[in-house]
Formats: sequence, structure tokens, C-alpha cells
Amino acid sequence: MSQQQTINEKTLRDRFNPEGSLLRRHQQRMLEMLRAFDTICQRHHIPYWLSSGTLLGCVRHGGFIPWDDDLDVEMLREDYLRLQPFLLRELPDHLALQTHQTDPGYFFCYPKLRDRRSHLEELSGYDWAFGLQGAYIDIFLLESSPACLQTLSQLTIGHCYAIMKDRHLSPAQKRKRVGRWFRANQTFVFPVLRLLSRLSSRRWLRHTFGTPYPAPRQRSDIFPLAERTFEGHAFPVPRDNHAYLQRMFGDYMKLPNLDRLQVHTAKLKLDE
Repeated sequence: MSQQQTINEKTLRDRFNPEGSLLRRHQQRMLEMLRAFDTICQRHHIPYWLSSGTLLGCVRHGGFIPWDDDLDVEMLREDYLRLQPFLLRELPDHLALQTHQTDPGYFFCYPKLRDRRSHLEELSGYDWAFGLQGAYIDIFLLESSPACLQTLSQLTIGHCYAIMKDRHLSPAQKRKRVGRWFRANQTFVFPVLRLLSRLSSRRWLRHTFGTPYPAPRQRSDIFPLAERTFEGHAFPVPRDNHAYLQRMFGDYMKLPNLDRLQVHTAKLKLDE
């Protein structure tokens, strides 16, 4: 890294996440969670990788994007199904796996790793019904599926998002209706879509059905996994970081407008 790049990084960190700031403490908490998650994955030889903005921060900044307030990893859905029982048994007590099964108010189709020693409220407002509301890591699950079926699954889960925003329904009514839709998707709609997906190419990976992020990943960009340093620790990353990030962000080394940044967190309290 050149002297000018070093100066720029210091300037960014001084502006957005100086040591001791709430955001920097939040990032350090998420890093701690990631290391616990990584330990379990490595112990059981289950692959995952840094993804999305977390991977971008890893490549462009050597760690978190200075203003980033979440952390993303990805893995194949089939590998997550192997990992899930290990997470439930082996996570330290201050961490929890959040799914609809462990938290009935949680209706997202991908799991989160939650920190029990904090309280976080997201700007989206969908988390009001969640039992677990600490700092989190998003665990995005990928599987082979054509774009048309992935889009169809987003329409079905879209009813859940609409219900949660309906001001004419009571909290109890929202929970009941969302639970009904979630179960219908998981027990009937999504299994049928997976069956149909067997006819499609395995070249492209997309988020598991019901996840509202349509951008595909190319399998050859990801495997075999490589390794890079993130916040001073080595973690798995896609084999071709450049191709992966370019598909998602275009000119990913270019900084965005620093006066118009998007964040996820509305309120955060971290216990020591």
C-alpha cells in the first residue's frame, strides 16, 4: 500500500470509525463473532467465505469499510444444513443462531448469527418482532437456481414483508399471518422450486429462495476458495475476488459519495 493510500485510509477511519467510537466497537464485536463462526466452520471442514460489502472492505481497505455497520458471509445451502447442528451446539453462550425455528418472530429466509450482549434496531423496521435483536452477521445461503424461479420466490416472501408493514394489523395478527406464509413457503413452494431448479445449469449460484437479493454469483469465481487478511486475521474469500466484486459493484475500488452513504443501524447499545 502506497503512502498516499495509507493517508487516505487514516483519513477515512478518523472520519467514520476512530478507535473507541461506537461504530468501531460495533465492528470489533462483529469481528469477534466472525472468529467464533470461523472456528466452528474450520473445525468441521465446512466452507464459507466473506461476501458482499465485507469482501469489498477486505480487498479495498484490509478490513471493514470504515462506515460499514454489518458483516456478510456466504455459503452453499447444502453446507449450511451440515453446519446448523454444530452452531446450535457449539456457539458460545453469548452468541445465538437466529432462524424461524429458534426465533418464531424471525421471517427472513437466511440465518443470522446474533450477539446476546447488545441491542440493535435496524432502519428497515422489520426487526420489531424478532426475539433476538443484538449485533449480527448475515449468513447468506446460495444454491443453483434460474433467475425466473428466484424472482418467483421473492414474490411469495414479499407478502411477509408487506404484512409486517401493514398498519391496519395488530402485532399478533402480523405474527400469525407471517408465520402462515413462512410455513407454506418452506414446506411447499420452495421445495417445488428446488425440484424445478434441478433442470437448470449449476454454473450460476443465487441466494436461497425467498431472499430479496437477485444478483447471481458464478461458481467458478468462488471455488476453490482462497484466503485474505481481514482486520488482521485470515479468512476464506472467493478464488477470483476481482471477478466477484466487479459483478456486484462495477469499479469497486472507487469510493462512493461519502456524503450519501447508506447504513443499516438505527439504534445500537453494546454491553461490555
